[in-house]
Amino acid sequence: MTRGPARFLVFRGGALGDFIVTLPVLQGLRARWPEAHIELAGYPRVADLARETGLVQKVISLDRADVAQLFAWVGQPEESWRRYLASFDVVVTFLYDPDGTVRGNLSAAGCRRVLYINPQVQEGHACDHFAQVLESLAIYDPPPWPTLTPPEAWQRSGGAILAGLGLGEDEERTVAIHPGSGSPAKNWPLDRYLLLAERLRTSRGAEILWLVGEADDDLGAELGRAGVGPVLRDAPLADVAAVLSVCRAHVGNDSGISHLAAALGLPTLALFGPTDPARWAPRGPRAGHLAAPGRDLAALPVDAVAEALNSLL
Repeated sequence: MTRGPARFLVFRGGALGDFIVTLPVLQGLRARWPEAHIELAGYPRVADLARETGLVQKVISLDRADVAQLFAWVGQPEESWRRYLASFDVVVTFLYDPDGTVRGNLSAAGCRRVLYINPQVQEGHACDHFAQVLESLAIYDPPPWPTLTPPEAWQRSGGAILAGLGLGEDEERTVAIHPGSGSPAKNWPLDRYLLLAERLRTSRGAEILWLVGEADDDLGAELGRAGVGPVLRDAPLADVAAVLSVCRAHVGNDSGISHLAAALGLPTLALFGPTDPARWAPRGPRAGHLAAPGRDLAALPVDAVAEALNSLL
């Protein structure tokens, strides 16, 4: 493509799940051009997962002032920013850009080739939607699912975190349960998760690790009142990824954590209610999903979830 290694810049906003379903694009670039220099403009909390697993060399923040200028026509950009953008052979943008302002500004800044996919998925699976951009680079067989290969440092720190929670003696017995999501409407009732956890303990000898994020305060309080076992609460995303990398399996709702677990290769069961699994189900070599009858999660029985999880294990 150019003298020396090819250079790619990928813009991707959104939350964790949005990031995970675009990973096949980064994987496709890395597989086709192993020596390429790939940078990712995103939110570092999420995007650093790609850097730490070797998919990209560098992450820049979408919150930078010069990135924000891409959303408005500002005339000639600063020389340093223009030189930076013009240094890439290909710029891929998944930023919402209905009127082409971002693309126009990138081209005006000297970007040689700008590729765009609308981040709003209208049909088909999200992974397939974003991977379409690879066809413009003559990559016609994209990776079938998102993959994050855990570095040894993750496995060491994940084991240490489990040990600190009293779960480190046999990591292969630990099943992670994340009962939350970005919306209460997407959550299977917590009392069902509690019943499922007890069944896993008695039937499989599993130890349960509960994952509770920043958006799950109410669930965290309920788990506290229920007196359940270890809870990993409000942990940095890198710590969550590290812990999941050494767990036996994961069960959760339609959430970014379920996508992350599947990308790490865990047996992962995601429960779907009002959202469409044909578009958003986690993909992975050992990922599965279960859709609630009538899209009503309250109608999804524990027996069905336990059976689906057993089939993955």
